[in-house]
Amino acid sequence: MSRIEAIIFDLGNVLINFDWGVAEKNLDKIKQNLGNHSQKYFRDHPELIIELEKGQISDLAFLEKCRLELEFDCSSEELAKIFSQIFSPNQKLIDKLKSLAERVDLYLLSNTNAIHKQYGWGDFNFIKYFKQLFLSYQIGFVKPEVEIYKYVEERINLDRESFIYIDDILDYVSSAANLGWNAIHFENNQSLMNKLKEYKVLQ
Repeated sequence: MSRIEAIIFDLGNVLINFDWGVAEKNLDKIKQNLGNHSQKYFRDHPELIIELEKGQISDLAFLEKCRLELEFDCSSEELAKIFSQIFSPNQKLIDKLKSLAERVDLYLLSNTNAIHKQYGWGDFNFIKYFKQLFLSYQIGFVKPEVEIYKYVEERINLDRESFIYIDDILDYVSSAANLGWNAIHFENNQSLMNKLKEYKVLQ
């Protein structure tokens, strides 16, 4: 087994958890049943989220479209906060980042958007442990598109055998593994710790 020099973490449901139910409750305070209506709208228009995560639609255009389509009676900034204040840290895993960063380089690879970064997770203290953030809306591709993995490969400039990728979505893990990456499907903290010990990056 090659020596591991870097770990690439996914963000959502790995390092941070998110609960859309929090947003739904806050939306219902604006107008009755707005939360459920919004969830249905996004479920019926997945292309809108993909466009946002690829940076193909601006934050303001996205928020204005949502306000018009769903008849939100609030400002775009208020809406951005409601959409984004849904995250909570996975503290048990985050507590391991400092010791990991002392042994290997840490990177972040996430399908995300600028709204969530600005109003949601961007100020979380653990971000400081990462050498570089690879964010879909800045790159122009989303997982599981091959291009986003290739983009990361070119920039970390390491042999595939010398880094590990961690994600909670099996399809994204499989896409990375198909490229020859060491890929771990995140199921829970303890399982991940055990696997990192097998790779000798945790004791």
